[in-house]
Amino acid sequence: MKRALSLICVAAMAVAAVSQTLEQCQQAAERNYPLIARYGLIEKTTELTVESIANVWLPQVSASAQATVQTDVPEFPDAMRNAYSQMGVDMKGLRRDQYRIGVDVQQLVYDGGASANRREVARQQGQLQAAQTTVDVYQVRQRVNDMYFALLLVEEQIALNNDLQEQLAASEKKLQSMYRHGTAAECDYQNVRAERLNAVQQMTTLNSQRQALRRMLATFCGIEITSLTKPAATPVAATAVSRPELDAIDAQLRLIDERQKAVDIALKPQVGFFAQAFYGYPGFDMFHDMMSRNWTLNALVGARVTWNIGGLYNRKTDLAKLQLEREWAENSRDLFLFNNNLEQVQLNESIDRYNRLLQQDDEIIALRASIRHAAESKLAHGIIDANDLVREVTAENAARIQRSIHEIEMLKEIYNLKFVTNN
Repeated sequence: MKRALSLICVAAMAVAAVSQTLEQCQQAAERNYPLIARYGLIEKTTELTVESIANVWLPQVSASAQATVQTDVPEFPDAMRNAYSQMGVDMKGLRRDQYRIGVDVQQLVYDGGASANRREVARQQGQLQAAQTTVDVYQVRQRVNDMYFALLLVEEQIALNNDLQEQLAASEKKLQSMYRHGTAAECDYQNVRAERLNAVQQMTTLNSQRQALRRMLATFCGIEITSLTKPAATPVAATAVSRPELDAIDAQLRLIDERQKAVDIALKPQVGFFAQAFYGYPGFDMFHDMMSRNWTLNALVGARVTWNIGGLYNRKTDLAKLQLEREWAENSRDLFLFNNNLEQVQLNESIDRYNRLLQQDDEIIALRASIRHAAESKLAHGIIDANDLVREVTAENAARIQRSIHEIEMLKEIYNLKFVTNN
């Protein structure tokens, strides 16, 4: 039982100690970024808009009630009314107060494709909003890159500081022994000890910086940051740029296409049926209502063709405006690609420069390590003092720190290039 519990604890510690890669942090940050919720809002809004537009094909029913008083109503001529009166027929005429309670029904059967176009415009607007949101979300990767590589650099400096402390501790122990045996001065021992304590103090600052960067990255990504995996320095292939900004421009052009179709559709006629029924006075039979002032039920059905030629007035202007919007979008694409290409050139030059610096760093470190080993030997034989040794130890450590900075900066530029090209 104890063995099983031990295995479980070891496994849990192993899971907790899994390093986060840059890609994992980027994906976690995108999921955690509050802007991600807009995708769902855009989708729901688009669905409701399309559904609302589709309702145009449902029967449009309206109910109304009215009561009016007129200054005058149709009447029979006096001669005709007297003739009817002699025959015993009382022609009362229409009352000036009139009433109506009715229902109107209209059914569209052909709209020239207007509703279908409106639905497609709504969909394209939703796609454009989603594409613009993707542009904003994509910027999250750059912020993750900055924090990730800053944390990597601090961790590299911590590792080098540990190596420095180990070297100084070894020299301190050796000098302490030499001092006890009278072969080294006390000030040499104290000098090395002070330098080691200085390295310990630097470690305190570095640990504080690492803790702050971890908290920032963890908060931004919404995950616990235990340790980071140094990305591989894989070269970026020269392929076409596939940034979300270009997708947003494509979505904008598709929306302009649909709006251009709407200009043509506006010139097409619309066909529909209608029906009307009402209960009131007077009705459609005016002669009957002149003799009887009772309310009656009345109804009619018909077909209607409407053709609004007002779209011809602004057609040329509307098409010209849409063409300008299209040219503006195309110009935005050219401008983005131009600036993007400049960024690629700059980043590639920077990567090449860091590659050359790293080769020089390796040579410098090898020389500094050789000089430090020689200084340790000279100190042991009393040829130099502790100051000379400390100087060589710190010079080697500075060279290693410089190499770490160059390496991390090169990795950052490589992944900035991946960000620029989205490859």
